[in-house]
Amino acid sequence: MPLARLAEHSDLDGLLALFRAGDVSATVEPLERARAIWATLLDRAGVSVFVSEQDGKIVATALPVTVPNLLRGGRQHGFLENVVTHPDCRGKGHGRAVVSAALSEAWVADCHHVLMQSGRKDPRVHRFYERCGFEPGLRTAYVARRRE
Repeated sequence: MPLARLAEHSDLDGLLALFRAGDVSATVEPLERARAIWATLLDRAGVSVFVSEQDGKIVATALPVTVPNLLRGGRQHGFLENVVTHPDCRGKGHGRAVVSAALSEAWVADCHHVLMQSGRKDPRVHRFYERCGFEPGLRTAYVARRRE
């Protein structure tokens, strides 16, 4: 099984290449803004970025966020965002590696649960998350969009 590791400052170009290869969302532009955001992400407490590599290239990533909480006996909330696997590397364990690393970090941080949402319609994506331990239907997600 592939391994996941924490991302480093030098991984930005590889992550942006991964995001461009996927169909999840547009990447941030211009590059100077991406660099500033990347530095903030890596320096922010409670935020991590995990990556998995194949042949020296980043092919999967996940971003867990942990947040202090006054409920649930003080146990933190965990959120999982930006789970992306390169289309050519799906089904090879890279996505599972980064999600497993993210969940492990959340459990070490004493999270009560980890919430994640998927806007993907592909049932294979939902089966993937269920095999990673996520249970569908326990919560209802609402999205408030910023009015431009």
